[in-house]
Parts: sequence; C-alpha cells; structure tokens
Amino acid sequence: MPEALGYLVCAAVVGTGATVLMDLWAVIRKRLLGVPSLDYALVGRWFIHLARGRFRHDPIGASPSVMHERLIGWTAHYLTGIAFAAVLLAFWGLGWVCRPAIGPALVVGIGSVVAPFFLMQPGMGAGIAASRTPRPGATRLHSLVTHGIFGLGLYAAGWVASLLLERLQWRGFC
Repeated sequence: MPEALGYLVCAAVVGTGATVLMDLWAVIRKRLLGVPSLDYALVGRWFIHLARGRFRHDPIGASPSVMHERLIGWTAHYLTGIAFAAVLLAFWGLGWVCRPAIGPALVVGIGSVVAPFFLMQPGMGAGIAASRTPRPGATRLHSLVTHGIFGLGLYAAGWVASLLLERLQWRGFC
C-alpha cells in the first residue's frame, strides 16, 4: 500500500475510533453527571456561517438555522477527530500505529482542547476558553477531561488499527 494511503487509512480508523469513544463518554457523562452533550447542529450552523464569512456569534443559538446543520455538525466532528489522528501520525509516524504508545496519544488528545478553547467557543459566543459561560471553570474541566478521553481513544484505536493491519497482513507497514 502506498504510504500516503496508509496515512489516510490509519488516520481514518484511529480518528473515528477515538471520536466514538469521546461520544460514548458524552453519553455516560450526561447520565452520571447530568452534563448535556454538545449540540452538533449548532456546530454545523457555525461551520456554515463560517463558510459564509461570519466567524463570531453571540450566541450561536440565536443565529439563523441552516439546512442540514446537524448532519454537517456531526460530519465536522468526525472529520476533526480524523484530522487530529493525522496530526498524531504526522509527528510520530506510521510506526506509531504498529506499536501505539499512550504518551503521544494523550499529548495530541489533550492538546486538541486548543481548538474549542480558542476557535469554536469564541466563535460560537462562549468566549475564549468558555469565559462567557455560567460556570467557566467547570466547562473548562469538562472540556479537558473529554479531550483526555479522546487521547485515550486515540491510543485504543491505535491498537485496533495495529491489529487490523496485522490481520490484513499489510506488508511493509510494521
């Protein structure tokens, strides 16, 4: 398999797996702690308005809804997970998938909290690092934990990808 295709396949498997674990955590967190999940329709609305030249909303819920915003939001969510997996592989190489290590996965997972703190939350009207939310400290903590779970998901999905590569006997990969 060409190396570029290997990166894409591995990023897709690892990123999707990590995002699924993050979403499972959101369900568990809602049931155990009563913390609502992010409404991905609002993420889709933000992305569509962003494509139309509007970055900041006050808040995003007050902005006009757009067609297919939920689908767009969920798609963006999973593509973002895949993009962060691609970052992991870009820095640590495809060899990481052959022998996943938790350190790089947590660095990327926890580091990915920069995106919501400095892009999405300000753009959606919540301020930098949720500063305009009713409980900024709690919101930041939930974001950090969720992105830590994403990092654990990168690690777990790396092992799944490793087993998949072995099972498919893709030569030259590991």
